Amino acid sequence: MIQTTFPDRAVMAELVAKMLWEIKAVHFNAAQPYKLSSGMASPVYIDCRKLLSFPRIRSTVMDFAASTLLRDAGFEQFDCIAGGETAGIPFAALLADRLGLPMIYVRKQPKGHGRNAQIEGNMPEGSRVLVIEDLTTAGGSMFKFIEAVRAAGGIVDHGIALFFYGIFGQQRFADGKVRLHHIATWRNVLAVAKEQKLFDDKTLEEVEAFLDAPLAWSGRNGGVSELSL
Repeated sequence: MIQTTFPDRAVMAELVAKMLWEIKAVHFNAAQPYKLSSGMASPVYIDCRKLLSFPRIRSTVMDFAASTLLRDAGFEQFDCIAGGETAGIPFAALLADRLGLPMIYVRKQPKGHGRNAQIEGNMPEGSRVLVIEDLTTAGGSMFKFIEAVRAAGGIVDHGIALFFYGIFGQQRFADGKVRLHHIATWRNVLAVAKEQKLFDDKTLEEVEAFLDAPLAWSGRNGGVSELSL
């Protein structure tokens, strides 16, 4: 069922942050940084795929995603929902069900045999497509899917990530003419960690230093100090 009353943005962000902590999807480790796919060193890591294993939380997050889109994009702006391989696929199915829309999914690259398809499902020419991922850092992987949809004749003006790092990437979306919607960011997660005293002060200070200047922090801790967006 599509909601027509919308929770406050700040409330949604805080609740999603609390849910991620509750299911142990959030990891802070400043002493032994995580290496991201971009080559960045990071004291924070999040696994949004764990949301799928908790039905009540999963359902609430998808309600929040639907509310965010209906309020900020509109009620009749999309013809189908596209999930990016792999984590975006189940969330696309859940969101498409919420919004009563068809769903497709997009491979990272053509599968190399059969029809050599990169997009699976029915997407008529000119379809207005919303691309969803579980999370996005700087938008690189999401734009691979967006560009594939556009190359196949779809129109992509909007994307949604359940979780957005919120430390860079805005320019990538502006340049690509895509409006990015999201529910929560690292700032929301850090606020919950501080409020509930989930980590010692030193760790929280390092995490905040990373969020304030991620590439500088990465360079000091063995990762790349420049990022191609």
